[in-house]
Amino acid sequence: MKTDVTETEERPVSEQSGLSLNEQAYSRFRQALVTLGYKPGEYLNTAQVMSDLAMGRTPVNQAIHRLANEGLLQIIPRKGVMVSPLSVDDALELIDVRLANEMLCMRLASSRISAQELSELDAINQQIEAASECRDRDEMMLLDNQFHQLLARISGNKMLMDILSVLHAQSQRFWASSLSKEGHMQEVIEEHRAIISALAARDGQAAADAAEVHILSFRHALLRR
Repeated sequence: MKTDVTETEERPVSEQSGLSLNEQAYSRFRQALVTLGYKPGEYLNTAQVMSDLAMGRTPVNQAIHRLANEGLLQIIPRKGVMVSPLSVDDALELIDVRLANEMLCMRLASSRISAQELSELDAINQQIEAASECRDRDEMMLLDNQFHQLLARISGNKMLMDILSVLHAQSQRFWASSLSKEGHMQEVIEEHRAIISALAARDGQAAADAAEVHILSFRHALLRR
């Protein structure tokens, strides 16, 4: 099934023009999955994905295996590649794991964050608010991913960064279906502000508490879909 993926990916890929073809294919494909450009449970034709992403077979195949390792795709013997289905049970388990890891991230980040990084977080959150006002869902999701990637990087723990990258990509597929809820995006923006404020105060417990509120808000939005 053809999906309108290439246009959606112009902005993130242009920002990553220095990446290798393999990394570009992975980035484009991943973004298409988390924004539900490819639907959960859908079987994918590799040739069509190559066309959608404007990428060759080798980068796409490498991206498929990488995304399967992250749980976004499933490689089914004798059937092909399927977009991993979504279930509420999976989401609730994911939330439990995010709680533990993101609260740890906040505790680590609170003692390491710089004034420049605080400024960057605030700037991204302001961009999220602008995208929300324009009802640009894909831009909101891209920026939210940047916000959480930066938080993970500030933690200074490479293993935690890798874990959070996978968890956030999986979470965003669930989140994409709840963004239309009235007032939800403003809640997210305010929750981000609380995280930034706690980090600015170098208060690890307050930052962890703010992250907990943020993730439980996601849980509430998911369950009221």
